[in-house]
Amino acid sequence: MPIVTPLTKLLNIRVPVVQGGMQWVGVPELVAAVSNAGGLGLLTALTQPNPDALREAIKKTRKLTDKNFGVNITLLPSINPPDYEGYARAAVEEGVRIFETAGNNPAPFIKFFKQNGCIVIHKCTTIRHAKAAERMGADILSIDGFECAGHPGEEDIGGLVLLERASQELKIPYIASGGFADGQGLVSAMALGASGVNMGTRFMCTVESPIHQNIKEKIVASTEQDTVHIFRTLRNTARVFKNKVSQEVVRLERRPQGAKFEELRELVSGARGRVVYEIGDPDYGVWSAGIVIGLIRDIPTCEELLSRIESEAENAIERLNKLSVAKAKL
Repeated sequence: MPIVTPLTKLLNIRVPVVQGGMQWVGVPELVAAVSNAGGLGLLTALTQPNPDALREAIKKTRKLTDKNFGVNITLLPSINPPDYEGYARAAVEEGVRIFETAGNNPAPFIKFFKQNGCIVIHKCTTIRHAKAAERMGADILSIDGFECAGHPGEEDIGGLVLLERASQELKIPYIASGGFADGQGLVSAMALGASGVNMGTRFMCTVESPIHQNIKEKIVASTEQDTVHIFRTLRNTARVFKNKVSQEVVRLERRPQGAKFEELRELVSGARGRVVYEIGDPDYGVWSAGIVIGLIRDIPTCEELLSRIESEAENAIERLNKLSVAKAKL
């Protein structure tokens, strides 16, 4: 039996799983594979060098799937901001009707997308920001717990409490992000009120993921202790894989005088992170990974992964139902 939730109904997908919008990873081949497998694939707009390149990525994805997919636009502080408006306009003009926003002040983008009949998922790390996005008109919220890869915010609230707080405070559907890799995790999120889950690191480690095989195998060989936070002292915390570069960043930040971003810029450059995925050297630069790496033990296709999640979720629900029946007989 399919798992039907507000997420699956609203997005017209079979499995209540969204692929995270990951820089350098959310490309047409992975996105189409996730959508073909029953989830929602998300192209990462800023992986493309400009809005016209995003148009071509959308067209390529459409050739690979006839299922729904979306576009992620993450709004981050930048000395030279990308053409966010251009990316948004290009995607809408190409017929995309599902968007994930994240980062700073999404209000203008949510307004633009809603005016064009789009569904908006907004990712946030606090209930305060979630309620603000709800007021702005978001359709679904993605609640990002402390466990997640990338930017977990500065409040260090784990998913267990954050998700239940969301159930108390929010009026629209929400999904859980950070720490999810299997059917048991999906059911646990739904037990806390979520309508599905967002998975990033887990989809990095699939056959269709564009990253180098060495990095996939490094994820499989790692444990939940193999990530670290950088930029804590700069109030821009990011969870990344624990390697020589990220540990050097932490060392510099922990000096009595701390560290300025200018001192870290070369170490943490996005270009170096991209090269990690291309050449397969896990120590070449910083790259995102969530503590969910402790649960990743193989490199399946997206179809195999989502089918397994469905089966695991069904089994988990059945176990819980048996507990209820056993109690009733006492």
